[in-house]
This record gives sequence, C-alpha cells and structure tokens, in this order.
Amino acid sequence: MPTDQPVQVRSGDLLHLTRTASPQFVRPITVRVIRALTDRHTYHGWLWIDAYQLGPNGDAIARRELYLMPAGAQRLASPPSRAAAPPRPAAPAQPAAPPRRDARRPVRRGPARVG
Repeated sequence: MPTDQPVQVRSGDLLHLTRTASPQFVRPITVRVIRALTDRHTYHGWLWIDAYQLGPNGDAIARRELYLMPAGAQRLASPPSRAAAPPRPAAPAQPAAPPRRDARRPVRRGPARVG
C-alpha cells in the first residue's frame, strides 16, 4: 500500500500488528499507541512507537517500544471487548491489635550538643 504521504500514527490509536507491519510480529499483537517517537531517525516509511500491548480481554499486559511500518498496520475501530471483572469480596473487619508490651517507646530528641 505505497503512498506519497506517510501514515499518521497518533496517541490512542488501536493497531493490529502482523508481519506486514514488521518481520518481528510472527505472532500478531494488538497495541494501543501511547506516542510516536518521532525524534528517532529511521528509514523512510518506518516509525518507532511507544505502546501498550493488549491481551485478549483488552487489558494492557506490557509496555513496549516497537519499530514498524505504519502502512502495514491495521487500524482497529474499537478495543477488544473487555470481560466484566467479578466483584471483589468485602474484606472482613479485623479488630485493632493491642500494643505490644515489648515495643520500644519513641525517644524524645532535642538539639545535638556540639563540642
């Protein structure tokens, strides 16, 4: 998909990366772009990005810096569906522990003597 204008990658973009984007993606991954690292010099048509790799449930599982060809990346319209997390059980209330008898008492500190 050659074009004269470079493909723009912006923060928040959801990308599906396969071998068309870069040979490193033997196993395709889905990422959410944090930012494009435009200060790095690359070959024409290639780009460094800072991104979160997303798991099957849509949660971020790793932060990665990736080198890819944006023209080979597939843009996704929405994130993978997230399964609702089960509610956490309420923590049982525990009574406050009485102070230990062998606990050290705080030392009152004043100005240090010099000389």
